Amino acid sequence: MNKPLIRFLLGITILFIICSLGWKEVKKQGMNWLPIKYVRVEGTFQHIAKIKIKQVLKGQMNNGLYNANLQNIQQSVVQLPWVKNVKIKRVWPDTINIRINEQAPIARWSSTDLINKDGDLFRPTDINRFDHLPMISGHTGNKKKLLQIMDDLIIVLKGKKMKLTEFRVSDRRAWYLTLQRGIELKLGRNEPFKKLQLFLKTLPLLGEEQIKKITVVDLRYPNGYAVTWKPAEEQINWKLIADKNKDIAY
Repeated sequence: MNKPLIRFLLGITILFIICSLGWKEVKKQGMNWLPIKYVRVEGTFQHIAKIKIKQVLKGQMNNGLYNANLQNIQQSVVQLPWVKNVKIKRVWPDTINIRINEQAPIARWSSTDLINKDGDLFRPTDINRFDHLPMISGHTGNKKKLLQIMDDLIIVLKGKKMKLTEFRVSDRRAWYLTLQRGIELKLGRNEPFKKLQLFLKTLPLLGEEQIKKITVVDLRYPNGYAVTWKPAEEQINWKLIADKNKDIAY
């Protein structure tokens, strides 16, 4: 081995040793050598209070920039109810950047959780504030599929000026809907979406006044449906309704 190569390798070895010792010294010095002066929290928040973030970070910024445990910091922040995900990085020479993405609920899952568009469940402490969102319940393994169906139901009902408040799928895969008007629709498990569309087509036959009197519509029959009326409502004269609409084709 020639002398220039030996000197080069020796120099590399010495440099590595110096860097290792220097790094150990940096870690040993901790806060006294590179104290963290700034913690920047980035993100658009509607539900996350920055005071909560400060509380979970308390005591985790005392070991200096290089000794800060980013994994522990991330785990502390992501446990907050409205946090979807967190990205943390060191910024030379004295800053920790924390980027937070907030959860965006599109529905309630049963009565305990909220659900986002990706099918992820999360549980805030103030879930009662979200009663305006539709509620879904069903098998947790089908969350994303149920969300897709819910979107289709909302679009179809909106065309009839109706709003979905609850979409439930039983263990036997039977569909049950509740509308904002207080009407419950029992669709069953056989072609439930088709049955819903057929029911909606008959609404003009009933008229607005009759629709207001409905409490339950059972569409689990092969050739029609049964209606339960609100208590104390007058009996419906179906013959009169049929006569009024006999010339209308659907």
